[in-house]
Amino acid sequence: MSHRRSHAHHIEQRAGWAREAGFTLIEVIVVLSIIGLVMGMVGPRMLGYLTDSKVKTARIQAETLSSAVELFFIDNGRFPHATEGLQALVKAPAGLRSWNGPYLKGTTVPLDPWGRDYVYTSLDRGRAYRITFVGADGGDPNGHERPRLGLSSASAGQTLSERDIASRDPTR
Repeated sequence: MSHRRSHAHHIEQRAGWAREAGFTLIEVIVVLSIIGLVMGMVGPRMLGYLTDSKVKTARIQAETLSSAVELFFIDNGRFPHATEGLQALVKAPAGLRSWNGPYLKGTTVPLDPWGRDYVYTSLDRGRAYRITFVGADGGDPNGHERPRLGLSSASAGQTLSERDIASRDPTR
């Protein structure tokens, strides 16, 4: 008989454990709330790092393009004209015999990290240039592109600040 009694007691214990083995709805809600709070604090910071890395990548690419434009100048005695743009770095402009390119690896000019073309501007009647990128938004609601950051030969390769560009850009 004692064997039956211990077996029955064992079955009751197992039934008690089964009732206590799961999580209550309140416990699940508390855990999900904590996870949501942590993600709310960490998520925006991670997106900020992603945006910062894209801007850094665009600056590095703009510096590479600027170096290629300088090599173009050394070979040809001039910077690419506005109509030639950065394409003059990978394909010889018509009638330019001293072209010794391509000045970039590959057959195309790279796009910025947001998938847009870099903006090349010929300044001071071809004696200077500016390479800019517009960033994630790509422009203002009126359809004007707003260059945000870039390089200029006039500033000896220094990065232009958004304020410098705003003072020179009539679309802002």
